[in-house]
Amino acid sequence: MTRPAKAFLEGGPDELPERVVPITPPGVELKIRFRSGYEHFKATPRHQDTAEGRLPVYEWWEHTEIAE
Repeated sequence: MTRPAKAFLEGGPDELPERVVPITPPGVELKIRFRSGYEHFKATPRHQDTAEGRLPVYEWWEHTEIAE
């Protein structure tokens, strides 16, 4: 059984509940729903050692609001 790919999130709001998240497909921008919008993260060439192993680092780059 294959484990899902995961990434380490760097930057963004301090209150994000998770810093290790699944990624599908790897290498594409991540969009994490948080509070009233989305936090956007981009892949970097860096890696981070975590309790779940060595993971690619995705760096925060913007927040967008959800229109109501």
